Amino acid sequence: MFEKMDEVCRRFEELSIRLNQPQTAAQPALLRRLMKEYRELNPVVDAYRNYNSAKDHMAQAAELLQEADALDAEFKAMVQQELCETRQAVAALENQLRTMLLPRDENDGRDVIVEIRGGAGGEEAALFAHSLFRMYSMYAQKRGWALEILSANETELGGIKEIIFSLNGSGCYSRMKFESGVHRVQRVPETETQGRVHTSTATVAVMPQADEVEVTLDMKDLRIDTFRSSGAGGQHINKTSSAIRVTHLPTGMVVECQNERSQFQNKDKALEVLRSRLLAQKVQQQQSEQNAARHGQVGTGDRSEKIRTYNFPQDRVTDHRIGLTLHNLDGILNGGLDPVLDELCAREQAEKLKNLNGDGTAAGRGV
Repeated sequence: MFEKMDEVCRRFEELSIRLNQPQTAAQPALLRRLMKEYRELNPVVDAYRNYNSAKDHMAQAAELLQEADALDAEFKAMVQQELCETRQAVAALENQLRTMLLPRDENDGRDVIVEIRGGAGGEEAALFAHSLFRMYSMYAQKRGWALEILSANETELGGIKEIIFSLNGSGCYSRMKFESGVHRVQRVPETETQGRVHTSTATVAVMPQADEVEVTLDMKDLRIDTFRSSGAGGQHINKTSSAIRVTHLPTGMVVECQNERSQFQNKDKALEVLRSRLLAQKVQQQQSEQNAARHGQVGTGDRSEKIRTYNFPQDRVTDHRIGLTLHNLDGILNGGLDPVLDELCAREQAEKLKNLNGDGTAAGRGV
């Protein structure tokens, strides 16, 4: 662990120097990336400094106790108490450092792009997709994240067939990555006349945002088409062909953006989504032999493929991956996702701790 900490400290000092260099300030993308890494390492370095300080105090107290004959009884008791407390502090700081040095997803510090689609259940599924978008919007507001809608396809009744949006802020991917999958709702739909409970689904895909330097798009691999925006109707539909459809020929990925008023803005948003999808695909390929991360995340949308159930009659939310059930449906749908995500983060951390060797490195690879 201490060899790793020395490496972290060296990297922290290197970042401190690079961030103060004029050539770094002249490259905004590089500056953002280095600043993000600096902020991530800062608490680790602070904890290590506190750990070393506590060890020094412990060594001083132990040295005093070796001179026991020269100490009066009261002062000796005080030193023994200080030594005991310092040992506890050192142990706590060591455990904290082990946790901070756990293998982490390299994408945890990234912003994200989220795609929500109505699954099984027709119009009720579209209404549920809207409820999920509202939940994430309110959660983003609580976390201080910036949300930007990139593309939306609404229904006449106020539901969402598909919506794509970005979330920018500290810890976006580290929290939102647990939301990928099929979400199931059990409730009486607004369109139900006999009061029967229906089961519907919506799919959520969460992808880390890709920087342009990470995923380079060759314009020869793209087919870009323009068309008129469509939607549920009304005055907001564009009368000009400002909507953009980008097809990535090598993979067949298609991205449409129509929320902005100009072709150039919609094109930029579409390319941003495409880069993130390609990065997500690359990450998924590293983890498995699947070709598309987005398809692997959301499945088919069938009712049996679920990560979480929202049951309105019983005021219950159940996350099936960890067997967690909470009776606070309204609170969760109003953006109170932290109780669920905290448990998912804790499980991920516990699994990583199980794989740690005694020296603080992960089994089979360094931290």
